[in-house]
This record gives sequence, C-alpha cells and structure tokens, in this order.
Amino acid sequence: MTSPRSEWVGLVALLAGTGVAYIWGLGASGWANSFYSAAIQAGSVSWKAFFFGSSDAANSITVDKPPMSLWLMSLSVRIFGLNSWAMLVPQALLGVASVALLRATVKRQFGGAAGLLAGLVLAVTPVAALMFRFNNPDALLVLLMIAAVWATMRAVESGKTKWLLITGMFVGFGFLTKQLQVMLVVPPLALTYLIAGSPRIGKRVLQLFGALGAMIVSAGWWLLIVELWPASSRPWIGGSQNNSILELTLGYNGLGRLSGDETGSVVPGGGGDAGAGGAAGGSMWGETGLTRMFDSSQGGQIAWLIPAALVLAVVGLVLRGRAPRIDAKRAGLLVWGLWLLVTGLTFSFMAGIFHSYYTVALAPAVAALIGAGSVSLWRRRETYWVRIALVVALASAVGMAWVLLSRSDTFVPWLKWVIVVVGVVACIALLIPAVTRGKLAVASILAVIFAGLAGPTAYAIDTIATPHTGSIVSAGPSTGMGGMRGGMGGGGGPGGTQPGGTQPGGTDGGMQGGAGQAGAPGQLPITGGTATGGTAAGGTATDGRGERGGMGGGGLLNGSTPTAAITSMLDANADSYTWVAAAIGSNTASGYQLATEDPVMAIGGFNGTDPSPTLAEFQQYVADGEIHYFIGGSGGGMGGSSTGTSAEITAWVTENFTATTVDNVTFYDLTQ
Repeated sequence: MTSPRSEWVGLVALLAGTGVAYIWGLGASGWANSFYSAAIQAGSVSWKAFFFGSSDAANSITVDKPPMSLWLMSLSVRIFGLNSWAMLVPQALLGVASVALLRATVKRQFGGAAGLLAGLVLAVTPVAALMFRFNNPDALLVLLMIAAVWATMRAVESGKTKWLLITGMFVGFGFLTKQLQVMLVVPPLALTYLIAGSPRIGKRVLQLFGALGAMIVSAGWWLLIVELWPASSRPWIGGSQNNSILELTLGYNGLGRLSGDETGSVVPGGGGDAGAGGAAGGSMWGETGLTRMFDSSQGGQIAWLIPAALVLAVVGLVLRGRAPRIDAKRAGLLVWGLWLLVTGLTFSFMAGIFHSYYTVALAPAVAALIGAGSVSLWRRRETYWVRIALVVALASAVGMAWVLLSRSDTFVPWLKWVIVVVGVVACIALLIPAVTRGKLAVASILAVIFAGLAGPTAYAIDTIATPHTGSIVSAGPSTGMGGMRGGMGGGGGPGGTQPGGTQPGGTDGGMQGGAGQAGAPGQLPITGGTATGGTAAGGTATDGRGERGGMGGGGLLNGSTPTAAITSMLDANADSYTWVAAAIGSNTASGYQLATEDPVMAIGGFNGTDPSPTLAEFQQYVADGEIHYFIGGSGGGMGGSSTGTSAEITAWVTENFTATTVDNVTFYDLTQ
C-alpha cells in the first residue's frame, strides 16, 4: 500500500520526469517525418488544408491519413511559428497525458502503486519514447485508445450508458487519427463490457450499439463531408487511386494492410508475397508469425515485457476466478489482456505494410498488465504458487533483456550481466517469505523493478539522445545487422534493420540505388541520399531516368534539404504562382516547401503512384502559369517506373523544357 502523500510525490515525479525526457533535445530531430511536417505547415496557413490534411496550402493532394493528429500540431505552429519545437512539443505532451491517463485508469481498479508502475513502464518503453517525440499520428492514437479503455471501465463500474457513448467517441476520434488501426481495440472493449457490465444482457447489447452509433457519428461527420465535397474543389485523397476517402479507408489503409494487396504501395500490386522481397512465409515487410514481435526488427521496440505481461495476466485472472461476474479487477485484466492479444496477433500475421513503430499500440496494454498484475500477485505472495508465478514473470523479463541486449556488441555490453545478476537475486528473494516482508520487501521490490526495466530504459535513453528523421524510424541502438541508425534517413531498425532484415524489394543490408546508380526494378529508388547513411543532404543518386538528384534532392523516405541558393531561387517572385515548384513524391516536395513556406506540389502523393494530377491537368496548370519549377531527379515513389501519371509528367517536362542544375539538383523552369 502507498500513502496518499507518497503517491502524489510519485505521480509528480513520474509526470515531470516523463515531460523532461520527452521534451529534452526535441529540436535535434528537425522536421522529423517531413511528409507530415509539410502538411502541418500547410495547415498552419490554410484552414482548407488544415481541414483536409493537405500536403500543401494550395491543396493539390492530402496525406494518406485523416488529419486529426495534424490539427494539434498545425494549431501549435499557427500560434508559435514554424519550427521543430512548435511541431513536436504537442506530441511530447500527448505522451505525458498518455502516461497520466494510463496511471489513472489502472489505479481505479488496482490501487496507486499499480497505476504508478503502469505509467512508468509506458514512459520507458522504447517505442513510446520514440513516437511521443515524433510527428507521426501514433502519439494521438495511443492516447485515444487509452481513453477508450478508461471510459469503458467507468461503464463497467457504473453501468451508465454515457460512458459507453464516450468510449465510442474516443474510438471515432482514433479513426480520424489513423483509420482502421483503432478498430483493433474495439473487440476487447466490447467483449469486456459484454462480460462484466452490470445491466442485464439485453441492455448491455443495446448500450454497445449506442457506443457503435457514437463511434460512427464522431468519425463519420468528417468522412461524410469529404465524400460529399465536390472533388473539383478539394484536394486529391492521397493514397487512393480513385480520389475516395472510403477507398483509402478500406484499401490502402484497411484490408490491404492485412492481405498485403495494397494498390499504390511501394511495390506495384502490393507486397503480399515473399517474392516481393520478403522472407519465406512472410512479406516484403518481414517474416510473419507468432515470433514477429520478438524478431530483430520489433524486439527492441516492445518485446521486453510481453512474456511477463502475459504471465501476470493469466495468473491475475486465475486469482479472480471466484469473483462476481461484474468484478472490476477481472474486467481490467481482461480488457488489457485482450488488447495485447488482438493487436499483437494482428501485427504478427498482417502481410501488408508494417513498420516497427506500429508496435507502440501494444505499449499501453503491456504497461497496464505489468502494473496491475505485479501488484495483484504481490498482495497474494503468501500463497507459494503465486510466488513461483512472480518468479516466472521476472525470469521471462530478465531472459528477454539478455536476448535483446545481446543483439548489440557495443551498446552497454555490461548491462545484460548486471540485469542477470540482480534478476537472479530478486528471483531468489521472491521465493523466501521473510525477504518479502518488512523493510527487506523494499529492497526486493527495487531489485525486481531494476531487473525488469533496466533494459528498456537503456534503450529509451538511447532513443531520446538520438535524433530521428525520415519516414521509417525505430527506437534503440543499432545491432549491427545491416541497417542504418536513425531509421530510413535517420533512426535505424531495432536493431538497425529494415523490415525483415532486408530492404523492401529484396536487397540486404544498406541502401540500394546509392551514389550514381538507380535501383533495380522492384527496388526502392533513393535519390538525394548516400548509399550507406540514408541522409538526404549532400548525397547523390540517380533515379530510373538516369537523372541526378543529390544535394538534398530527397527521395521516397527522406525529405529534401535544399541549400540557401535553391531556397532563394524558389522564393523569388513566389507570390505570382500557386505552386513555386512541383516534384514527384511527397518527401521530395516536402523539404522545399518547409524551407520556403510556399506550396510545392507533390505529384503522385507519398509513393508517387497516385494518379494526381493527370498529365492533362498538369499541362493546364503550366499553361495557366500556376507552377514555376519542376524538380527533376526526384525519386520519391516508384522512381524508375515507366508507367503512370508521374512518369508521363516527367517525360513531358523533360521533352519540352530546358534543364538547369543548381547545387546538384535539376530544375525545369515551366514559365520559359
């Protein structure tokens, strides 16, 4: 038991520590994911771009996600100006809020100590430390999913319909953040209330239908407006092939993620088979199966405490076996356990686009089960088989720490030995009743916490100390398995590998299509980057047309980094044009837009594969004098593809306009 005063001291320390850790050195990551940064900049100067989540203020195309997470950052930038801090601090504050809300949710059923431990585990989870310091939608998504559980547990306790309506609202907002991913938490929420809700079964079913209605309303208003808005006066829906938000929802961001058949993905026809470059039995995004969350790509992000969480959940549910149906503690263990199982299994077997940072969606469930389960079992430690269960949970955490830390020969190599020694001592202590009573109990608890959290905390500290940029980032140090630290352009795979230990397209280790060479068919074209570092500035590469990007030209996964001379050229007489430039792919366009704060058209969206604009539309824009420059050698997207509107536009420009090179980047003046 914790006293109210010590609990408040612990809470203040937890939230203050989390805030300092998440905000510390944020500016080092620059524009982070410049794909979203460009949309944030656009939304800060145009309310229309704000509403739709457009990539540029002239509203040529949207990002491939709904805009709710962008709204918070755009408002901050509108107030404080365009800079990295104004964009990323709201994300860090979402992290602090997530820790606080998780602590409050777990505390209601399991007490203050359980709540604090759950909050601490979430705060030091490596992938959480990454995503709460980055500008992807996942930070807001995590907070909204925790909020949905909080409201559901209030409904379990009270039986009141209003709490289920609030649950539906939070899920709907989660949909407006990252579409169908939030739906993974819906079965755990619904099943938990169906089992543990206090009203009669008929009323419980009706209440759940009410929650469904609230979810539809809270998400559907935006979808309805976008779907009914005349297509001619709104931006193209990025990621869709037919300019439809419903197609984006059910296709590229929906069922395609499960099957691997994602139209418009980085590999034509999707990535659902191993032939696209993935491991046997998997996809181009890594080998699928029950062990996926523990492999070299995901393990260091989230796997540290998953086995311990599962053990604690099962034993905790057994201990509640004779409790009434409406027992709130059992309901709490049930909802968090089902969250972990449903989301974890979906991630493990989905064949479509999958990045290691998606695993942040598992972090709240793992943290809650560690907090709730540990305290529940500790309070029953006088029962000897419960002591054994605690030892099994701790031993599994120590074992995972050994495995994950062993994947790097250079990252604090002594730490795994310390964890093992302390862990063995703690396991022995848990088996001796006298050591878990009185003052000695405090030492035992501290040893258990150190053994369980030292590994992920070390990874989290490394993550906080490392700048992260690019579209694919991951937490923790490089494990020397052929990837790049800092991701695809700045934060390497857990361990530094890309999906499945290979580059999408089947290349092993470092970047393909490096200096002076084009990626082979089916491989990711990289322009403006180096062959080994993935950094945009200063590198050179060619796209499939043999044109040289370089000197910050950008590419599929890295934002462009224009020089002062290029920025000055684009800024000249910028008010005379709707778009100061156009480029293939959103990331290539993003850096130029962020440098000038003027609209840059992202032809083809993120991958360069969206059929927007068509060649005829682009030709009309040029005839009307709306676009000043076309940026050649921009390999965002499919690059070397000889088909599609991006290739048609590129061919037309190169045939009809004269190329000029500025700081190793090719430009075509479309007004000449």
